Amino acid sequence: MGLFDFFKKKQETPEAHEALDKGLEKTKDGFLSKITKAVVGKSTIDDDVLDNLEEVLVTSDVGVTTTLKIVDRIQKRVAKDKYVSTDDLHGLLRDEIQSLLAENNSDDFERLEYGDHKPYVIMVVGVNGVGKTTTIGKLAHQLKEAGNKVVLGAADTFRAAAVDQIKLWGERVGVRVVAQPMGSDPASVAFDTVKSAVANGDDVAIIDTAGRLHNKVGLMNELTKIKNVMQKVVPDAPHEILLVLDASTGQNAIEQCKQFTEATDVNALALTKLDGTAKGGVVIGISDQFKIPVKYIGVGEKIGDLQLFQKKDFVDSLFK
Repeated sequence: MGLFDFFKKKQETPEAHEALDKGLEKTKDGFLSKITKAVVGKSTIDDDVLDNLEEVLVTSDVGVTTTLKIVDRIQKRVAKDKYVSTDDLHGLLRDEIQSLLAENNSDDFERLEYGDHKPYVIMVVGVNGVGKTTTIGKLAHQLKEAGNKVVLGAADTFRAAAVDQIKLWGERVGVRVVAQPMGSDPASVAFDTVKSAVANGDDVAIIDTAGRLHNKVGLMNELTKIKNVMQKVVPDAPHEILLVLDASTGQNAIEQCKQFTEATDVNALALTKLDGTAKGGVVIGISDQFKIPVKYIGVGEKIGDLQLFQKKDFVDSLFK
């Protein structure tokens, strides 16, 4: 079964919908209660309501730029439709957020297959503490469940804990791990992992990298070196550079996204810890500002709680 078919089948189950709803509970409660307060005593959407809505979106970590876009769209709809009641605000807001996400380069990965790439090489980047290693473990589990042969590369060699964590996940989900002693050259680990993946006929190689936001030049040089050595084995590797961000850090996640996208060619995002925060609006802001597809969202601690980001399901759940 292809990976997309596997994910889709899993995400169409009542359990998956329930996990998404539960994962977005804190964001939804804060978001909807703020909107309710924004329209108290009003029957139509006027300038006061729009000002209040602006504040609601900004304080829900949607971000100023994206908030202004959404409010402007609603203002135009209100002007065109002449009379719009505050009862319609939820529906209007849901439609505009959905259409904004649809315009961005954030498709729903309906063709989430790896094509002719074998091994398909994923380089995972992000600062320490965002749930990077956990995301790698959960992704490895899903890939294996979908029938892929997976190998993990423990290239975050600056922290002994990072190498140990990857090894533990490897044991837990039953996939191979390539590691070297702490302090080894991360590029050397990445090289060995990709070489091993080719020799073993693996479908996917996932490479962890150091989670430090040291100066941008240092980060850029390190990631470029890792890419260059992998390309000696697989010329077009890595096929995916997945940036993992912690949704609970709100605007800080946007800043991290800015730093990493300037340092390397990030082409996919994973937003973790949505279940532990009321700042889920950051998913909308990041998707809009960076035009990089949000590929995965983490909605719980269970091994199956890493979901493909489906725009419609996400927005529907937010307004449910």
